[in-house]
Amino acid sequence: MQADKVVDYIVNWLKEYATNAKMNGFVVGISGGIDSALTSTLCAKTGFPTLCVEMPIHQAQSQVSRGREHIAQLKERFPNVSSLEVDLTPFFETFKTAVPDASDNDNLFLSLANARARMRMTTLYYFAGLHKYLVAGTGNKVEDFGVGFYTKYGDGGVDLSPIADLMKSEVYQLAATVNVPQSILQAKPTDGLWGDDRTDEDQIGASYDQLEWAMLQDEIGKIDSDFEGEEKRVFSLYKKLNNANQHKMLPIPVCKIPVHLHK
Repeated sequence: MQADKVVDYIVNWLKEYATNAKMNGFVVGISGGIDSALTSTLCAKTGFPTLCVEMPIHQAQSQVSRGREHIAQLKERFPNVSSLEVDLTPFFETFKTAVPDASDNDNLFLSLANARARMRMTTLYYFAGLHKYLVAGTGNKVEDFGVGFYTKYGDGGVDLSPIADLMKSEVYQLAATVNVPQSILQAKPTDGLWGDDRTDEDQIGASYDQLEWAMLQDEIGKIDSDFEGEEKRVFSLYKKLNNANQHKMLPIPVCKIPVHLHK
């Protein structure tokens, strides 16, 4: 990949989109991870106002520290960058007391994790509305179009997706090119939605390198029977997640009423 040229291409794409949409800038949720660090840096490089928002909810201190380090570095480099921290922990705790008790439901923890992501989306759109900014998505190609590893209407609720055509390995390439802090480049990817130290690999069951491989094999028409051992396990896992999460990747189904019923 020609990293410098790809950076310039994405930055120009962002500038053109914001200009044509008659919007004033960008807002990005900062997690302390590689994807949000790259996205916010690309937005900052446009010269448009870029608001970085930290939204901790019982967040691990390591994630908070990395996010703050990145924002501090970004503000030193770009005068158009500003930041806010909105502690959503009280909001999250109030929400848990407002809904009926579901402590015996096996889906409780996943539902709460997704609720965190949706609270953050609501917060980003609040600031986007105040300032006439665009919410910049931070999902990469493997997450958004491979295994669907994101929350529908959470981190999937965005106005535009500048890095969604980049594999995770390419995200790392570009992040190094734009000088994202080493602490973020070296950290294990995590969505930070569970209040513990589980990584993306722990949740998915395969590394991003493995998922990239499986995605490429699927794109060239390979099937389960083409593989054995660990390769077969990873490919089967990829296909299972890809199929299960098509509802995130395809347009919302619309019930089309037959013409004769309108008469």
